Amino acid sequence: MSMVQDRTEDTVPADTRGRVEGLRAVRARALAGPGEKATAAQHAKGKLTARERIELLLDPGSFQEVEQLRRHRASGFGLEAKRPYTDGVVTGWGTVEGRTVFVYAHDFRIFGGALGEAHATKIHKIMDMAIAAGAPLVSLNDGAGARIQEGVSALAGYGGIFQRNTRASGVIPQISVMLGPCAGGAAYSPALTDFVFMVRETSQMFITGPDVVKAVTGEEITQNGLGGADVHAQTSGVCHFAYDDEETCLAEVRYLLSMLPQNNREHPPVVTCDDPPGRRSPDLLDLVPVDANRPYDMHRVLAELVDDGEVMEVHEHWARNVVCALARLDGRVVGLVANQPLVLAGVLDIEASEKAARFVQMCDAFNIPIVTLLDVPGFLPGVDQEHGGIIRHGAKLLYAYCNATVPRISLIVRKAYGGAYIVMDSQSIGADLTYAWPTNEIAVMGAEGAANVIFRRQIAGADDPEAVRARLVDAYRAELMHPYHAAERGLVDDVIDPAETREVLARSLAMLRAKHADLPFRKHGNPPQ
Repeated sequence: MSMVQDRTEDTVPADTRGRVEGLRAVRARALAGPGEKATAAQHAKGKLTARERIELLLDPGSFQEVEQLRRHRASGFGLEAKRPYTDGVVTGWGTVEGRTVFVYAHDFRIFGGALGEAHATKIHKIMDMAIAAGAPLVSLNDGAGARIQEGVSALAGYGGIFQRNTRASGVIPQISVMLGPCAGGAAYSPALTDFVFMVRETSQMFITGPDVVKAVTGEEITQNGLGGADVHAQTSGVCHFAYDDEETCLAEVRYLLSMLPQNNREHPPVVTCDDPPGRRSPDLLDLVPVDANRPYDMHRVLAELVDDGEVMEVHEHWARNVVCALARLDGRVVGLVANQPLVLAGVLDIEASEKAARFVQMCDAFNIPIVTLLDVPGFLPGVDQEHGGIIRHGAKLLYAYCNATVPRISLIVRKAYGGAYIVMDSQSIGADLTYAWPTNEIAVMGAEGAANVIFRRQIAGADDPEAVRARLVDAYRAELMHPYHAAERGLVDDVIDPAETREVLARSLAMLRAKHADLPFRKHGNPPQ
């Protein structure tokens, strides 16, 4: 619309009732957005509108919009003739299960959701409000990047978002929900937040799109092939959760929020638990084979330990040799880190170390106790791992655990060998309590490898090397790898009946609830990169 039309439509009557009617008309235009045609086009892509998404995310009737009537003041390239209300982003706050949550949602129907100066200012304001109020921030992303017509002003707007993402990090939970395209520098805001959700087929994230990739490298690839939900959930690790539709995705965002505190000064919500904390789990006696070389599914072990068997796994499809999940134990949220023997025998590698380190840091930032379940044969050997920096990546996990002040309990389920045993929250790096099952083996390495090193000359000089090797392996295992060796030296607090694990963990976490630990004064640490 032209500026003349703006002035005509915004002319207000002299009396109050007339002005209220005028306000209603203006608000109706703002709520309607660009019209039914644009809405139909959005729906045709399998996507909801910004307001429909907010309705699904928040409790019914709880949304309070901020700066609904904001319009840009840019000129040139035809912008002065097109000044829609909201400027392509809906901002405000509401509640999820009665707790305050701040939200902003790009409206792809307006300027393709592209960010301009007014658009960015609205986002800055709602981010500042979330930080000041100490409440989670959820961004519903569906935008075409910077508004080209506004030039450097749009780029500066992204800088303001990144600065606030960083300032809010570890202070309030930040969740990015990708519901459309996110390209170029815009992708760095989700990367700075705590969790990233994506919807298959309709959301993509990449720094340079397929056309640029083809021009520079000659490679041809689709948008989903380059930066779709499954790519980021399985290959890059950028995405923590991927779902088939927006409704399921937003329902899971609500569930995640129910597991998180409002801010770093609070604890996660406690719920009434009908699953007795003292419940025995005799199935655990059969789930984990005594033979250290036989695989099993760690998910089944976790399901036996937590309330009602419910876990919310983070990065379920990436670095699957380690499991990171949120769950409840006796109604209270706990973070679970566990090796997964079904994948690469549960070894630690570059990606697993990064995944677990970030999860531990998140739990520590938001006062979530950490329970670590060990069944780890060591770090993955290989030239690719060494050249890829397994030393510094593994150190990230070590740093995260050593720096964490929340209650920390480790449980050695079966084997725990070498440096991986130390890194996975051993007592020597600060675990508050360490338990082990009678199936545990804690050692520098497996008995076979250790015997081959220690007794290599005896084995080589024997008339029957294989028989001597077998005898010495058994001797090493009996002397240094029996279940009580670590307990006798105080490195394990107790060896427990697997069936009683849930009760032991619940009692231990209850005791540690009042734990307080002070770190040395510093601006911040310098973690390995």
